[in-house]
Amino acid sequence: MRRFWVAFVGSVILAIAGKILADVLLVTDIPLITTAISLRPVQNPGVAFGVQLPTGMQGLLIITALACVGVAAWRSARHMTAGAVGFGLIMGGAIVNLLDRIGDGLVTDYFRVGAFPVFNIADSCITIGVLLLLREWRRPVPPAGQAGLAHTVTPR
Repeated sequence: MRRFWVAFVGSVILAIAGKILADVLLVTDIPLITTAISLRPVQNPGVAFGVQLPTGMQGLLIITALACVGVAAWRSARHMTAGAVGFGLIMGGAIVNLLDRIGDGLVTDYFRVGAFPVFNIADSCITIGVLLLLREWRRPVPPAGQAGLAHTVTPR
């Protein structure tokens, strides 16, 4: 569970710092690598990739998804390595986006890469967390009673 909490706290701190800096300093589009990659302030009323659902449904979906990920993290994060970090990143990013949405119903996004929807650090944490979970779940599990023996060479 320690990995979960380190990832959670780290993602919350980074995402909140990014949001504050974007709100305070970012007024216009700032090219980073030509015009293909830039910092662009956008207020996003939608969820992932700017998809906007009816107001009541969107709030319900966000809270339900956060609760489901929280339950899954609580039940399995202590038995995982990369997955614990993944759950921490997902929960941290989701909570920061939820906190950002309180008040005006908008999330501050600021990274623009080509034609991809503009995103923020919290979105990146969620995406990286999902990739870590997929990696963890694809890893073969050793048979019961053989934990730690998966890489042992058997003599002939």
